Amino acid sequence: MQVAQSPSPTPAPARFFAWRRVKVVLITCFVMSLIILPTWEVAYVLLIGRLLIAGAIVLVAFGVVERRPARLPAWLARWALQVAAVAVAVPVGVAIAYAVTTGGDQHWWQNEKRLVGFGIMTVLGLLASPWIAVTALLNRIKDAARNQALAFELERSELERKALDARLRLLQARVEPHFLFNTLANVRELVATGSPRASTVLDSLIAYLRAAVPRLNEPSATLGQELDLVRAYLEVMHMRMPDRLRFTIEADEEAKDLQCPPMTLLTLVENAVRHGIDPGEEGGHIGVRVWVENGRCRARVADTGVGFGRGSPGLGTGLTNLRERLQLAFGSDASLELQPVQPHGASAELMFPARRGAA
Repeated sequence: MQVAQSPSPTPAPARFFAWRRVKVVLITCFVMSLIILPTWEVAYVLLIGRLLIAGAIVLVAFGVVERRPARLPAWLARWALQVAAVAVAVPVGVAIAYAVTTGGDQHWWQNEKRLVGFGIMTVLGLLASPWIAVTALLNRIKDAARNQALAFELERSELERKALDARLRLLQARVEPHFLFNTLANVRELVATGSPRASTVLDSLIAYLRAAVPRLNEPSATLGQELDLVRAYLEVMHMRMPDRLRFTIEADEEAKDLQCPPMTLLTLVENAVRHGIDPGEEGGHIGVRVWVENGRCRARVADTGVGFGRGSPGLGTGLTNLRERLQLAFGSDASLELQPVQPHGASAELMFPARRGAA
């Protein structure tokens, strides 16, 4: 014979005398008393007392079988055992109720009227109790299914959140080597040409990387941190081409505590340097502005470089990466727009919800 652990409808069985169960027993006893009352010849309190004693015994039987035995044969379902236990407990409970309420009379069953009352209570109990037990079991199964569905939904949401976090970190990992290779390539050019500024630029770059690299793998940053990185980056680039790069940075104070994906502003500024300022002989100006408007944060990076037509190949790679990171962080509530600047240059403006970081 195979023995399997009986599945439980819920993680933990309910208490014997949980109010929900007691309430059902009280209502059932009251209804049965009204049915028996027209033929009852003694005090009503005796009738309701016997019914309550029998109901309590049935309730205990239902609860005991709910827990014991802990293991059942594979062919025997616990719900069937509970219904059978209720059916057996009804006549036993009524007999105990009569024995208790007849003053210890061991031969109460020999009294014809008492025997008739016993039979009526037993028949009514057998008609009602198994069906009530089945209804209770179905309700428990339904509650368990609902709780399990909620648990699955919570687990699915958590897995989706972890997947988004992992994807966001992957995209940020793509930004890190892209940025480092670009900045190191700039230093290499200065060293190769024997520029006296190479040592100064390298020192500035080391100081910048010490501040920037620890933030690359963080799930979020504030615009204040982003602005510090942008300023440090532009200062390094200005040392490399002091006659060709000028920049200004403006930001509302209320915007500095707002959250954004790491490297958001730096990606826009790096694109402006690489694709707008670097390709042109005359260089240009980069303006960074961040402000809050109608509950949304707006950030604009505009340059007076060569514009869209003459920039380096692959202009859209960094911005495509940025768009995807914004999508993961804010969903469809974030946008990134590119526009030409007259007479030449380009402007990148992004908008996203104004969310403040933890205090």
